[in-house]
Amino acid sequence: MTDAERDLLVIGAGPVGLYAAYYAGFRGLSTAVVDSLPEAGGQVTAMYPEKPIYDIAGFPQVRGRDLVAGLLEQARRFDPAFVLGERAQDLERNADGTITVTTASGLRVHCRAVIISGGIGTFTPRPLPAGDGWLDRGLSYFVPSLEAHAGQDVVVVGGGDSACDWALSLEPIARSVRLVHRRTAFRAHAHSVAQLMASTVEVVTEAQVTAVRGRERVEEVEITGADGVTVRPAQAIIAALGFTANLGPIRQWGVDVSGNRYLPVDTTMSTSVPGVFAAGDITDYPGKVRLISVGFGEAATAVNNAAVLINPEEQLFPGHSTDAAPTPA
Repeated sequence: MTDAERDLLVIGAGPVGLYAAYYAGFRGLSTAVVDSLPEAGGQVTAMYPEKPIYDIAGFPQVRGRDLVAGLLEQARRFDPAFVLGERAQDLERNADGTITVTTASGLRVHCRAVIISGGIGTFTPRPLPAGDGWLDRGLSYFVPSLEAHAGQDVVVVGGGDSACDWALSLEPIARSVRLVHRRTAFRAHAHSVAQLMASTVEVVTEAQVTAVRGRERVEEVEITGADGVTVRPAQAIIAALGFTANLGPIRQWGVDVSGNRYLPVDTTMSTSVPGVFAAGDITDYPGKVRLISVGFGEAATAVNNAAVLINPEEQLFPGHSTDAAPTPA
């Protein structure tokens, strides 16, 4: 897509942003979706595509990857323009009340309203000190595909939920799984830790990966702990050490920020900048609960209020989807 005009721009292609794109189409709005990640799905795609999610209404259990696929199918009925791998850099309010958002590469999207659904903002994995130079050569910070590690010796580094979840998910697929954690106490949920300890995963605590060796790709790791130094085979290292989050350029858009990372909104999901709404984890208000299921409702609220802002003759309540004429798939 080159420079474009749309009724609505959604910033963030995570689950909430994808649902906003669907709902905007349902309201008859032309929409573009911008995300700095190369794939749609936000944190779900980047961090836990294979994990089951249990609190999505209507789904007793759904994998992250399948949830994103369903949301994409739902949104694509209305043909939103996806601009992926592009960070929204600048926001300018024009004299006629429209808004222009420019991406880091210079793409300009002219729109009449914006919904920021950027989750926690731009998130960057905390690096593995010993892994310098090994990224994409056996070292990774996420697991896009479990099957890619079939038959491998895998070392997972970390003590949080992601580390435990990846280790448990890889256990039946990999040849061996070792989890290395520098402490004895885990940050993960107690239930996950109990499952980990009852599994065949080798858990090495009070230890760190201090060296990575190999030719073209990772072949072995050096683990230093209370009992000294050991060397173990490894064709894959998953560094699940957490991440840092940053609102990035959004801070320069004149939007009020709370807690150094959230955007306060009112009951219409409006931010402090006219025409700029927000939905999902990035929002803040009294009683806020940061769940995907909550974000879906916020997205619908933001879109409906944006629709009225764009066209004051529109009704805030859109009617029920069951009353609408079927849209071709």
